[in-house]
Amino acid sequence: MRRFRCRSDFRLSGGTGSVLASIKSARCIVVFALFFSSLPVLAEEEKSDWFKPILSLAKSGEYQVEETYVGGASVSRGAHTVSDFDEHDVGFRFILTPRVKLGILRLGVEWEHFSFGFSGKAPLPNTFQSANLVLGLDTQISDSILMRFEVQPGFYGTNNADANQMNVPFIIGGSYIYNPNVQIIAGISFDIERDYPVIPAAGVRWKLSRQWVLNAVLPTPRLEYEATKAVTLYAGANIKQTNFRMEPDFGTSHGIKRLNNAVLSYSEVRGGIGGNWKLASFATLTVEAGYQPYRNFDFYRSNVRFHETDSAPYVMISLHGAF
Repeated sequence: MRRFRCRSDFRLSGGTGSVLASIKSARCIVVFALFFSSLPVLAEEEKSDWFKPILSLAKSGEYQVEETYVGGASVSRGAHTVSDFDEHDVGFRFILTPRVKLGILRLGVEWEHFSFGFSGKAPLPNTFQSANLVLGLDTQISDSILMRFEVQPGFYGTNNADANQMNVPFIIGGSYIYNPNVQIIAGISFDIERDYPVIPAAGVRWKLSRQWVLNAVLPTPRLEYEATKAVTLYAGANIKQTNFRMEPDFGTSHGIKRLNNAVLSYSEVRGGIGGNWKLASFATLTVEAGYQPYRNFDFYRSNVRFHETDSAPYVMISLHGAF
């Protein structure tokens, strides 16, 4: 009987994407649900069996902690320029991947926080963030086709989260294994807060030779070179696009009233070189540096857009892995 295998490195920008800030742990929710639903059984079992549901969930998973710093840059809207500001982008993801009859579940949390060095008069938010659950399934349709279904409910807004900032983006993607060296990936992401709610995407992962891999999959397409078993070097890009809802008085306090409760579509593109160093079977350190040629703050429903006029270099460090 063919053993089920489902690659968990399939990535699509979702509201890439990225599980995240005010929500501390979806894992606790899952554990509590399992615990209370099994009380009648637990009453008849020994204490040593109490933690079996918890341990069965925690057997496998993945995590990532990442920070990016972007140097001084400028954006403009007509004659209005916001100049010489930097950016901090911090992210965290923890996802459990227990195996079930249908495939591999994806249960976890994500958090991402953007912080900018704007002056107080700039009509742009100094900080915005997302904090969401990750609820998904990786399943095998046939020997060659793998599918992912993932929903990311949570808060996408400023520091003061409220019900108006709740959103539920989701992705549906598929991976076709053409042969052992070529994997074709396609899917769609849906976000009702986006200017274009449905966006398709496609890519390919092609092992060109023993050491070279073309990993042309969004949101981080790259060309990889395996220098040693522990070190992989790469050159590529990172494409980000997420939507955030502003506070009810944001526009009033920043001089443009129509930005109250407005949706900000934030986009950026980074390009650079980096390396992955496998510290252990469950931990990899990634360091990357390059340039950010594109950034856009778009309050598209209010017709207020700031585009980048002066770009800047960046550096990124990340610790990630699977267990």
